Amino acid sequence: MEFDKIKNKGQARLFKNDMMEDMTKTHPIVIYALYLPVIAAMLYYGAAYKGLGIGWEVLLFVLGALSWSLFEYIMHRKVFHMIVQSPRAKKFVYTMHGVHHEYPRDKERLFMPPVPSMVVASLLFLLFFGLMGWNALAFFPGFLLGYLAYGSMHFAIHAFAPPRYLKALWRNHHLHHYKEPEKGFGVSSVLWDVIFRTVPKKDS
Repeated sequence: MEFDKIKNKGQARLFKNDMMEDMTKTHPIVIYALYLPVIAAMLYYGAAYKGLGIGWEVLLFVLGALSWSLFEYIMHRKVFHMIVQSPRAKKFVYTMHGVHHEYPRDKERLFMPPVPSMVVASLLFLLFFGLMGWNALAFFPGFLLGYLAYGSMHFAIHAFAPPRYLKALWRNHHLHHYKEPEKGFGVSSVLWDVIFRTVPKKDS
């Protein structure tokens, strides 16, 4: 991630083509409208047509949400902050996440835009379906809800003042942006930062 300084105002231009540029932006409501019906439909279909009991669905749903939090941490640490050398790879990493570090208050780029989000979600569902069959109809909705919780928390951290009971999450993420980008990779939870010892120092 190479840029001169962090900019708390403005917005980067990523593509010359206006349509491509517009596809890099979104609003939380768009993502909710996209995935909440998918969550409800999968849970209903699994229970009504694939014999998934309510208790089993609840268990898989919770496991899916917990799995998201680990996925979130790994992706943020190992993919979004990966060290690359070639100009093309640097451009890819910047477009994927570096732009958010340069313009952390750009509210239109706090959720992954719909098109790449749907591509990634489809690939992950196929992976889970390959691993667990129709149980994915309960596991994946939990995973998606974890993503929505993460995205909502990420949007709130950059857009609003912290409520008293969530100050630790706000602090950790701001330290990640402004002081220690090599720490504080959890956004919706500090659990994995604690486990992997990447919690930013409070006095940073």
